[in-house]
Amino acid sequence: MRILRHTSGLDADARGAVVAIGNFDGVHRGHQALVGQTRDIAHSEGAPLGVLTFEPHPRSFFRPEGAPFRLTPLRTKSLHLAALGLDLLYVQHFDAAFAAIEAERFVADVLVQGLAARHVVVGYDFCFGRQRKGDVGLLERLGRAHGFGVTALDPVRDTSAEIYSSSLIRDYLANGQPGRAAGLLGHLWEIDGRVLDGDKRGRTIGFPTANLDLDDYLRPAFGVYAVRAGIVEGDATTWHDAVANVGRRPTVDGTTLLLEVHLFDFTGDLYGRHLRIALTDFLRPEQKFDGLDALKTQIAQDCRQARELLEARPLHAGEVAGAPHEG
Repeated sequence: MRILRHTSGLDADARGAVVAIGNFDGVHRGHQALVGQTRDIAHSEGAPLGVLTFEPHPRSFFRPEGAPFRLTPLRTKSLHLAALGLDLLYVQHFDAAFAAIEAERFVADVLVQGLAARHVVVGYDFCFGRQRKGDVGLLERLGRAHGFGVTALDPVRDTSAEIYSSSLIRDYLANGQPGRAAGLLGHLWEIDGRVLDGDKRGRTIGFPTANLDLDDYLRPAFGVYAVRAGIVEGDATTWHDAVANVGRRPTVDGTTLLLEVHLFDFTGDLYGRHLRIALTDFLRPEQKFDGLDALKTQIAQDCRQARELLEARPLHAGEVAGAPHEG
């Protein structure tokens, strides 16, 4: 998969694709169905398969003071999109100038002149252009005028008639239900980042941890989780069973928000390494203990519980995604 951080001046191999458009935050089962429809059309027309997405997320641009909400920052999003068989990922920078573009100009400048899109696939509620004035009806009319096809996908629901929704996934994660979130995502929800240089207190009680900043990720429920911890090496990721705490560590700190991960049976140096942490089970809420001995006892219990859960359900293909090539 090629990642293109512009939509103008493209070479011939990057134009003429069948293109799905959206934010794709989470790359959940609804997004996967949208890309699947796009893939079918691309195959039938003998065209490349592309996705056009926006960074930063428009919500971040319009509400910069809002609480962190992202399910999948660009790197993680690209991993999951690459796993769907994309040929081209177009990343459109979203800023004040782009937000001010009228709907008609977006179609003419980006979709026609820039991408030379052969066919465009969107969700039923897709809106575009300044003040979101463009809708599916306008896109279809402009498509006919410019000579490209348009397909709008109806809402996609699970077996209980629940619509696959990024907002609903956020609710599940905020309520400590990573399993239900994974059911809508079609994969485990991950937090990734570089391992920070911490206070090394975990070593002193026998449970060394790798600490990650949550950055602009959604804040899941604070507490302890059974997780899969992936150590990234180039395009490869090596996965380990682990236990993690998300929160402010009330027993030893109480203020600093961190994701702390203890990898089972691992002895290497992780400082500065890139980790992917996939949440599988919520074990318990974060709590304050009466000293380090009580904390150590509880961590040992958490480790036993996490090991049992993870060993009973080995990691399988599809729960996590591979890596794309950028260029």
